Amino acid sequence: MRITLVEELEGKLDSFDAVEREQALSALIEKVEAGEIALPQTGAVVNLHCHTFCSYNSYGYSPSKFAWLGRKKGLAVAGVVDFDVLDALEEFLAAGRRLNLKACAGLETRVFVPEFSTRVINSPGEPGISYHMGVGFPKAKLEGEAGQFLLNLRKTAQERNRELMGRVNEYLRPVELDYEQDVLVLTPSGNATERHVCLAYARKAREVFGDDDALSKFWVQKLGREAKSVEAAEAIDLLNMIRAKTMKQGGVGYVAPDKGSFPVMADFNRFVLAAGGIPTMTWLDGLSEGEQALEELVEAAMNAGATAINFIPHRNYTPGVKDQKLENLYQVAGFAEELGLPAVVGTEMNSPGQKFVDDFDSRELSPVSGVFLKGAYIVYAHSVLQQAAGLGYTSEWAENNFNSVAEKNEFFERLGRSLEVENEGVLSELSEDATIQQILEKIGN
Repeated sequence: MRITLVEELEGKLDSFDAVEREQALSALIEKVEAGEIALPQTGAVVNLHCHTFCSYNSYGYSPSKFAWLGRKKGLAVAGVVDFDVLDALEEFLAAGRRLNLKACAGLETRVFVPEFSTRVINSPGEPGISYHMGVGFPKAKLEGEAGQFLLNLRKTAQERNRELMGRVNEYLRPVELDYEQDVLVLTPSGNATERHVCLAYARKAREVFGDDDALSKFWVQKLGREAKSVEAAEAIDLLNMIRAKTMKQGGVGYVAPDKGSFPVMADFNRFVLAAGGIPTMTWLDGLSEGEQALEELVEAAMNAGATAINFIPHRNYTPGVKDQKLENLYQVAGFAEELGLPAVVGTEMNSPGQKFVDDFDSRELSPVSGVFLKGAYIVYAHSVLQQAAGLGYTSEWAENNFNSVAEKNEFFERLGRSLEVENEGVLSELSEDATIQQILEKIGN
C-alpha cells in the first residue's frame, strides 16, 4: 500500500537523526499553514505522561512525534516523561511552541520511601520502592548539585542494566547481547531501559535461530511456556514473557533492590525543586499494602516534598465495570483535591497497546475528568512561568504570594487555561517581584 507524503513525513519524525526530525516537522507545519492539513480546535483531554524514545516508547515516538500527534488529537495540554533523563525536554517544548500546543516535560524514576520499607507501594514485589516523578521542568541542562544528581540517575540506571544483562546472558546462551552493539543502538540518546534489553534479546534470538521451530523450542525451554508468536521479534507476548521470566521478581536476572539501590524520596524531591520542577508522587491502583494506607502514604510523600500526584487512568478501571480499583481512584482523587495536590495524568505509552489518550468522557472517568484537566493546566502554567521568570508553582515567589494552596491552584489553573501558546513570550518581561495581577494583565486576563 502506497503511503502519502504526510505519512512519510510523520514517519521521519521518529528518526534518530535530529536534523531529519526537524525538517519533517517544518514540512508538516508548512502544510498546515498552506491549508493542506487541518488541525482541530483544542479539546478537553490531556496526556501529561508519555514516554518518548529518549527512554522507551512502544510505538517509537520521538518528542516531536508526540507533539505533532498531540496537536492532531486536539490535546489541551501534553507532557513527556522519560525514565532518569530530561533528554526530550528541549525538543518537545520547542515543537509545542511551533505547533501551538501547551506542553511540559518531566522525569520518572524509582525512589526509596523509608516509612514504607516493609510494605509494597507501587513497584510490584519491592517493599519500600516507589515510582516517583518530577514534572514541569523548565530546562534540561542543569548545573551544580542538581546537574550531578541528574547525571547519577542516568549512570546508575545504565549500570543496573549492564549488570542485569550479564546475568541474563548466562541464562539465555547462546543468545547473548553486547550492550553497545545490541542495546544502545535502539535508543538515540544512550538511555536504554529494560524494555530495550528485552527487544534486543528477541531480535538476537531471531538471528541465532533462523528456523521458526528451533526459535520456538528455544523460547519454550527458557521461558517455560510458548509465546503466542515468536515469528516477529517485536511480538508483545514474547517481550512481556522475556521481561517477566528474566528481569522481574523471581526472574533469573532479578536482584532485589535495597534502600541504597534508588535515591531516597526526599532527596529526589530536593533535586526536583532545585531544578525548578514539581515533585510528584505516583499512584498505581490502591490494591497494594502500601497504597491501602492512603493517608499515611500521602502524608509521607508530602512531608518529603511532593506537591502533586500522578495517575495512569487505564490502570484504575475496566470499561463497563465498577470495581474496587475504580472506587480507589475516586477516593484518592478526592483526597488529593482536598489537600490541593494537582493531578498529573497520562497513558505512558511505554508498553504495547496503551492508548494515545484516555477516554475522559467514559462513564468511569467523567466524574474525575475535571480534576485531571485542572491539574494539567496547573503544570503547564508552572512550566511556562518558571521558564520565563522563575515564578513557578514551587518557587519562593509562589510561597510568598499565596495565602493557601487552594488560592495558588486557582491562579495557576486560570493562567494555564487562559494563556495562549503564542503569547508565552510576554511572561519573560516579568520581574521577580511581579504581582499576581500584573501576571494576569500581561496575558490580557
